[in-house]
Amino acid sequence: MASSSAAKNPKKTNLLDHHSIKHLLDESVTEVVKSRGYAEDSRLSNVRLLIGSIIIAIALLAQFYPKKFPENRDFLIVCIGLYVVFNGLLQFISYTKEKNAILFTYPPAGSFNSTGLVVSSKLPRFSDMYTLTIASADPKSISANKPVVLTKSVTKWFTKDGVLVEGLFWKDVEKLIDDYNGDRKSK
Repeated sequence: MASSSAAKNPKKTNLLDHHSIKHLLDESVTEVVKSRGYAEDSRLSNVRLLIGSIIIAIALLAQFYPKKFPENRDFLIVCIGLYVVFNGLLQFISYTKEKNAILFTYPPAGSFNSTGLVVSSKLPRFSDMYTLTIASADPKSISANKPVVLTKSVTKWFTKDGVLVEGLFWKDVEKLIDDYNGDRKSK
């Protein structure tokens, strides 16, 4: 499946830009995980979008309030306070819940597992070592499993022209998913 799409439209990136390398790898990881029957859980993203929309509404309300400045001073103070509170809430969610996560999933359909996955990645600046972690979305759940980690040089997955060798990358990610699921079977 992946090899036929890779032959038609190879994924290429600028090897001098670590952000574009990480972005391409993260997109590919998402494809692999979804192809294994895990549906994306976008609830946290939706909450962040809702909070962002509230922040924009507060800013627009403060900007276009019908009264001019001296008369709307108290209203502006309330808007500024709400703006700060909601921005703080947004940062708190990013810091505590998201961290380096690129994908949250539901458990696969028909699975006895009651928890989905959190897939996170790191590609430090000035490093070629890409770290991919798969963990339980609910680590306190009885069906949660120990996180599994893959750290490998990105040079193993790209040609010198910056084309992703999808077959090799998919094998590594699928093996990591199998390792995560295999730990559950050995419990």
